[in-house]
Amino acid sequence: MMEIVFLILVGAAAGFIATRLMNVEVSIPTTVAIGVLGALIGGLVLRFLLLLTGLLAGFIGAVLGAVLLIWLWRSHVQRR
Repeated sequence: MMEIVFLILVGAAAGFIATRLMNVEVSIPTTVAIGVLGALIGGLVLRFLLLLTGLLAGFIGAVLGAVLLIWLWRSHVQRR
């Protein structure tokens, strides 16, 4: 249970930072969703880095994953 709450909190922070970095204006639930999905993507991709460097790498991975998700969304979904 605590892991889910932590994922939502980290996802909200990562989504906020990612949407600001990518200059995207979306609702708060969308920001949280972007951050949570980005945290999952970043967590999977950067799992090894997390083991080496600790929690900070997980947060960086979450932000990078959210930025990647926004880029993919802009590239493929918004253009349709």
